[in-house]
Amino acid sequence: MTTAAVWLGVMVIGGLGAVARLTVDKAVSRRVSRPVPLGTLVVNISGAFLLGFLAGLALSPHLALLAGTAFVGSYTTFSTWMLETQRLAEERQLVSAAANIVVSVALGLLAAWLGQHLGAAL
Repeated sequence: MTTAAVWLGVMVIGGLGAVARLTVDKAVSRRVSRPVPLGTLVVNISGAFLLGFLAGLALSPHLALLAGTAFVGSYTTFSTWMLETQRLAEERQLVSAAANIVVSVALGLLAAWLGQHLGAAL
């Protein structure tokens, strides 16, 4: 059963995840200008690693909800990744669009796997 405290935690921690996403994305985007949106890539890969790590720790259901769903769920951004990829394709930057998909999926899977194994080892 989800309590009011858990819901409040999801709201607060989810807000922190969204702020972290904006901060990381903007910091990376300011430093590196490339056809592929690297800010979103860094956010999603680091989020995949973090979620894998949390899964490896085998947290309690409420803690997993707060850390995984609230923070990591609001930190990572599938919709932005898809919109940026669609815009690259729309601008006829097909190699960049395809690279954004392939690199994101490959590095995301690797990051989640590494995170999970590291979390399980602790």
